[in-house]
Amino acid sequence: MPRVPSAAAAHIGTQIVRARQGRKMTQDQLAAATGIDSSNIRSYEGGRATPSIHSLVRIAVALDVEPGSLIEGLTLAHFAPTTRSRRAS
Repeated sequence: MPRVPSAAAAHIGTQIVRARQGRKMTQDQLAAATGIDSSNIRSYEGGRATPSIHSLVRIAVALDVEPGSLIEGLTLAHFAPTTRSRRAS
């Protein structure tokens, strides 16, 4: 069964998008500035993956924001597992 991302991943992704767009950067520019592969940046922003602390700090530095701003508003409820509906066979 594939891993279903948590709401935390979506929340962090939204914060990254807002900060990146505020800096008028593309995903490729952010990838180049951080040394993080652009496919990972897309996964983070799309809420399909959660960045490590190390990656989160690298992203924050490249965007000239405090790392905490990328997790602002995050609560334990965001980490509750989500479920996908099963398709009938």
